[in-house]
Amino acid sequence: MEVIYSLIPGMMFFGLLFFAVLIWAVKKGQYEDMEGNASRILLDDDDEMMMQQPKDRHPEKAPLPEDIRDGNPSI
Repeated sequence: MEVIYSLIPGMMFFGLLFFAVLIWAVKKGQYEDMEGNASRILLDDDDEMMMQQPKDRHPEKAPLPEDIRDGNPSI
């Protein structure tokens, strides 16, 4: 029972501290735009990347050295 006399003021202190942090965060604008970041990922902002020509990753036929074409690889 004696522990409760120290727990109640301690919890009130932490409650007031968290309330002060909440007020500080609201004044700094932390909760201004709750939907902006969630919908920003859906925006198509990679148009400039689409203008560049993609590199040919799979050439149709790469030239082979003479010894591989003949079936005698030089290892």
